[in-house]
Amino acid sequence: MKSKKQPLIVALVMLIFFVISFLTNILGPLVPNIIDSFKLSLGLAGFLPFSFFVAYGVMSIPAGILIEKFSEKFVLIFAFALAFGGAIIFAFFTSFTIALMSLFIIGLGMAMLQVVINPLLRAAGGEEHFAFNSVLAQVFFGLASFLSPWLYSYLVQNIHTANHNALLDVLNKVVPVKLEWVSLYWVFAVVVLLMIVVIGAIKFPKVELKDDERMGTMANFKELLRNRYTYLYFFGTFTYVGTEQGIANWISKFLQTYHGQSPETTGAAAVGNFWLFMTIGCLLGLVLLKIFDSRKLLMVFVIGAAISLTAALFGPTQVAIYAFPMCGFFASVMWSIVISLGLNSVPKHHGSLAGILCTGIIGGAVVPAVIGVISDYTGLRTAMFLVYITLGYLFSMGMWAKPLVNNAVSKTPIRDLFRANKSVED
Repeated sequence: MKSKKQPLIVALVMLIFFVISFLTNILGPLVPNIIDSFKLSLGLAGFLPFSFFVAYGVMSIPAGILIEKFSEKFVLIFAFALAFGGAIIFAFFTSFTIALMSLFIIGLGMAMLQVVINPLLRAAGGEEHFAFNSVLAQVFFGLASFLSPWLYSYLVQNIHTANHNALLDVLNKVVPVKLEWVSLYWVFAVVVLLMIVVIGAIKFPKVELKDDERMGTMANFKELLRNRYTYLYFFGTFTYVGTEQGIANWISKFLQTYHGQSPETTGAAAVGNFWLFMTIGCLLGLVLLKIFDSRKLLMVFVIGAAISLTAALFGPTQVAIYAFPMCGFFASVMWSIVISLGLNSVPKHHGSLAGILCTGIIGGAVVPAVIGVISDYTGLRTAMFLVYITLGYLFSMGMWAKPLVNNAVSKTPIRDLFRANKSVED
């Protein structure tokens, strides 16, 4: 029986994906400004993404337990309340220590949201439409990541200038001079406060978690932790997020250091294009995954990412400006392939394994931080060689992964894929 669709909840989930991305992926463009404002070494700057993404490692499994104990609506409101608190304390008290605390609190909220919204999207949009809606959600996610650097550029170039409008007039009063980038935290605070109001006003459906969506018992976790593939796939998610954030968080600083490009304009645009190209790659990946084995596709895209990274690190200015976004394009299919390979490699306890794999998002905390520390001794270009190691691990997964169920590959002509209106379940 088809589930009853609730388009208002689906629209809300899309909006939540947009807001998560808006708050999460703006950090890369901000890094050069934070370094300059607080006179930080690159090693200390690397702890900015660490503070944010370590929250995912801390909160992913507890968030799943909270969902089973309380309602989705309660967890959503609580998550946005955390994000509001994190944003507002930094808007009022601008220091490096407060920045680390703020990012950790916001990260806790974002981790909770990530765990809530997928089961909610399945329930509200209907299981038969879940695959399509999940891709649509990634489009909203990528759109926010593309747009937020442009908002950042607009604000830092117009606050405390002769330009005036209602938004600028308000921000001029609350944002310190020479800390124009702090304006984004005021915007964040307002956005998440509005989200709390919107969520509070909407009636939510009752979401019955499937077995694969439940966190499971401690016995389930212990059984999984005796399986070496649990650790191998954990490092798969660890290295993927480390690759993604290890590149995205240092793009703007790299262009400033080696090519003299402004973080407020060229750097922000390059980061925005990284996420835009990733969104485009996700859409192309949907077609390619219907044609090719996911393991082979993973290996090809890893090679493409390594070539793009090499061009970005060693090419001239214009090559670097476009090669960094191409890294985003080639990274686009990696997350979904790694997760699907992991979940398809065990016969049971998928909910528990999903919690362990999501804890691997902590890679987004560790890799950028290590790059920052190494940069203080060798320079940023050499430090970013660490990404070749994470890419190498992802490439190896294409060789040793042995899923119990492979991705469904169409045997029809390629042109028929565009006419098909039928989903295939593994």
